Amino acid sequence: MDPETMETAILAWSGIALPNAAARVGLADHLALIEAFAALRGTLAFEDEPSSFEAALRDEMEPPR
Repeated sequence: MDPETMETAILAWSGIALPNAAARVGLADHLALIEAFAALRGTLAFEDEPSSFEAALRDEMEPPR
């Protein structure tokens, strides 16, 4: 989605217009971040192997005193 479409959607959905150029830059940055996360979809193993995460936490725990 391009920034202009997102700006239109924000205005239509919430009635809020972006107040200035800095807000438009922030929106473009936000859209780039969403695209970067979307590109990672399916490549992260945490969802597939939560037990290995739990094992890593256990391995790093400090022993009881």
